[in-house]
Amino acid sequence: MAKKSSQFWALLLFSIGVFMAQLDNGIISAALTTINRNFDVTANWGAWGITIYTLGLAISLPIAGKLSDRYGRKKLFIIEIALFGIGSLLVALSPSFEFYLVSRFIQALGGGGIFIIGNSHILSTVEPGKQAKFLGLLGAMNGVAAILGPNIGSFLLDLTGNWHILFLINVPIAIGLFIFGFMKLEESADSAPGRLDLFGTIILSFAILSLMYGLTNIDVDFWASFQQLNVSGFIGAGIVLFIVLIAYEAYLERNKKGDPILPIYLIKQPRFLMVLLIGALSGGMLAAMIFIPAFTENVLGISAEKSGYWMTPLALASGVGAGMGGVLVSKRGPIFTVIMSGLIAAIGFVLFPLWIDANWQFIVASMITGVGIGVILGAPLNILATEGLQANKGTALASLSLLRQIGMTIAPTIFAGFIARGFGNMGELFKTDFQKVLQDNVAQANLSEAALGELEQIGQQMASGAGAYDENAMGEILGAIQDPALKEVIANSVAEITKTAAETGYGGLYWSAAVISALIIVAALILSPLRGKVKAQQAE
Repeated sequence: MAKKSSQFWALLLFSIGVFMAQLDNGIISAALTTINRNFDVTANWGAWGITIYTLGLAISLPIAGKLSDRYGRKKLFIIEIALFGIGSLLVALSPSFEFYLVSRFIQALGGGGIFIIGNSHILSTVEPGKQAKFLGLLGAMNGVAAILGPNIGSFLLDLTGNWHILFLINVPIAIGLFIFGFMKLEESADSAPGRLDLFGTIILSFAILSLMYGLTNIDVDFWASFQQLNVSGFIGAGIVLFIVLIAYEAYLERNKKGDPILPIYLIKQPRFLMVLLIGALSGGMLAAMIFIPAFTENVLGISAEKSGYWMTPLALASGVGAGMGGVLVSKRGPIFTVIMSGLIAAIGFVLFPLWIDANWQFIVASMITGVGIGVILGAPLNILATEGLQANKGTALASLSLLRQIGMTIAPTIFAGFIARGFGNMGELFKTDFQKVLQDNVAQANLSEAALGELEQIGQQMASGAGAYDENAMGEILGAIQDPALKEVIANSVAEITKTAAETGYGGLYWSAAVISALIIVAALILSPLRGKVKAQQAE
């Protein structure tokens, strides 16, 4: 086991590296419009700045995990940090949009493996009694950075007015991590049974690339998206490549002809497959938090410029939750910790549609949810994924992270579908509820005779349109109103209907997130006897 000073440096360097790499996954969202204008590209093309980073992360996860197991975590950490720093510098200096996308991909290849390498290094060098606490701290860095990314991006952009600074700040940090990593980190690796599986690595890269590209093309209409070739075709090709890969990896493992990139012997175990399922569900749970700024804007009436800052309570709570997760694993075990995560998160998610009506209630609910999400981010799943392994810890953790990434890719489309259906119901709400809302607001407004006469004319105008709601038509009506008090009454009435539609959409989103949290509890209960069976076999 590592010395205390070495453990301190490992935790410090990996924590900073994890925070920096994960931060860049969200920090760009604040500057996306500015970057698109800078390169004169459409919003659809601009979104590739995020998509290409996600693809790079997904590809690098299993490869970095396997290489770190084989060649050493210190070596791979230094290489990953160098790649991330070089990629960040190239992004900041990009002369063209094409160069910018390639640089983002290089950046992702460097950033994707840092969390995996850090976790597997801790599991290999830290005594078992302290592992959960250390993993919890790394999980806290990962979770807080993911949620704070857009906030920090907005702050830096407001402060400097320059999107390049979002990436340039990574360079000196990467240089510092490179130097201190070389000087202070202790090497750890697993024995390498054979030559590196280069062909399997290539197949895996194309399989993940195809699958993640297909998933990122899914539209709001989830099921209809699969009729499009750029969705079903790429997802299908990815699945076929995974089947080919598993057959090839099983052949290598059976005939001992190399070191398979995938842990086939683990994938065959129901226990490990259940851990991967929980990992995918945890990604879906985390994805629900992407919509917090939009929720505060559409339901609570927070301005768009400040809505991102309302992620802060959740981010801080998730950091606390990750630390709690480490303590719970040490005292009560990983299964109990996963169940508590699902339970706390489910309570927080249910409060969104059932309870929130004021800003302070939102803070309470989001903090409860943040604690629940934070608990599962660090120690429990990492402990479960690597339990009983003498080798391939990085590979097992990479498989878990890949499934979490897939969950985070699929879930936002499902959640966005609820929001779209909520706002799509706006026309029906105007037919059924607008007159009553308007009458209630008029009764409280004490309008003048002239305003009431103007209101009667507007009512006739709307009635001639069969009461249908059209956003442009309502805009024209509001623009034509002469009386300021009447304009305010109608604007408030429209806002109330819009808020009702938003509450319906976001209610569906957070109810579905609560269901995902409940499924995590169910999966953990199923996992418990499977884990006990494996432990009994190992004891024999």
